[in-house]
Amino acid sequence: MPHIHLKKAWSMSENLATPESVYLRRREFLKGTALTTAATVGALYGCGPSSPPNVLPEVEWSELGKSIYPAKRNPNYELDRPMTPEKIASTYNNFYEFGADKIDPVHYAQKLKIRPWALDVGGLVNKPKTFDMDDLLKTMPFEERLYRLRCVEAWAMAVPWTGFPLKELLKQVEPKPEATHVRFETFYTPFTAQGQLAFWEPWPYVEGLTLKEAMNELTFLASGIYGHPLPKQHGAPIRLVVPWKYGFKSIKSIVKIDLVNYRPATFWNTLQGLEYDFTANVDPRIPHPRWPQIREKMIGTGNIHPTLLYNGYEKFVANLYL
Repeated sequence: MPHIHLKKAWSMSENLATPESVYLRRREFLKGTALTTAATVGALYGCGPSSPPNVLPEVEWSELGKSIYPAKRNPNYELDRPMTPEKIASTYNNFYEFGADKIDPVHYAQKLKIRPWALDVGGLVNKPKTFDMDDLLKTMPFEERLYRLRCVEAWAMAVPWTGFPLKELLKQVEPKPEATHVRFETFYTPFTAQGQLAFWEPWPYVEGLTLKEAMNELTFLASGIYGHPLPKQHGAPIRLVVPWKYGFKSIKSIVKIDLVNYRPATFWNTLQGLEYDFTANVDPRIPHPRWPQIREKMIGTGNIHPTLLYNGYEKFVANLYL
């Protein structure tokens, strides 16, 4: 009489079982996760380093960098307040990939490998291209600009950025007539940037502008600050600077730029749309549920200033919103 095997009600079909190779990779993943647990908890829940370093991390110089920095200052962009000291600006950073506390990035971002670095520019363009960062920098018209930086958290800085207008890069790829917006994306390396281990959040970090905003003369791609290459906590090797918008729009460590014909979903707008709108212009008339926007506090001095419409850049950008 043949042996008949009757399956239990709870048994699983063999074709649904996890293959051994996948299971073993899962064990490797969990091992890696365990090794980063302490850093992750610190980054996400405020248990990271308790104070900024006494000495700033060393900036990575290349031979090309020595020929670029410091760049000549553009006198068309003036400040109405003293420049923020570099040690203050370099140890008070929002770089959520490396932690939720302001002092986390100066410690944790040093793990990011920034050379070699490629920047993909494509989408609705006639000449999509992947730029090696050093090759790109060799072709750009560098200058230093003094910009005010305003955070939605109601603090502010005054910073000397070195870089070039974003429109100079976009001209090289020739946007198509149907393009309406520009989408920016940063890296995704969760075991380097422990904040990205928060899998419930919409990583990688994405930001966006309208094409008109992107082509505005103020919109800047920065590769340097304070007369030297960008430190990693500031978004090396290249970041966006949009001085009339709240700081979260100025995405760091960009790896991809796409021209599109729709308004792209962005990181903070996806997480908390009522607090972080897509446009995010500095505007004291628009309240925020947690941080009143009528005044701002300068980091380093504690000086209080009234918040200026478009962060004081109305003459440059007001025409974008008529």
